[in-house]
Amino acid sequence: MKHTLTLLCTLAAASAFAKLPPLGPEAQAKAAETAARTAWSAKTDGYLLCKSQDQVAAKYRASAEAAGKPAPAAVATPPCVDPGPYAAAPKVETKPIEASGAHSPAPTAASPPSSNQTSAQTNPAPKK
Repeated sequence: MKHTLTLLCTLAAASAFAKLPPLGPEAQAKAAETAARTAWSAKTDGYLLCKSQDQVAAKYRASAEAAGKPAPAAVATPPCVDPGPYAAAPKVETKPIEASGAHSPAPTAASPPSSNQTSAQTNPAPKK
């Protein structure tokens, strides 16, 4: 019973997502901004983790030397890279459909739109 209910909920959710319309330009821009902010946040978290690991290693070495114990050799690691402050991507202005040339008149036709050629003449390669 429990598995049947879970299956029905999963199918209902899948069909609900399948019926959603495609994202508009504004929603796509917002999604891209969110993805960029998330990537920057991950880089910042990595930088902070790297700095804290360096501090812990330095304190460990200092306490080992103070106790008179030999500290193991330091492992060569790449330096911590600060991603800097978040910089939003510049907004790209979209032209309205009228200004984009979408409604431009078609050029004058130089030949008729169709011909008397058969498909075999147009596409000589045999079907696979």
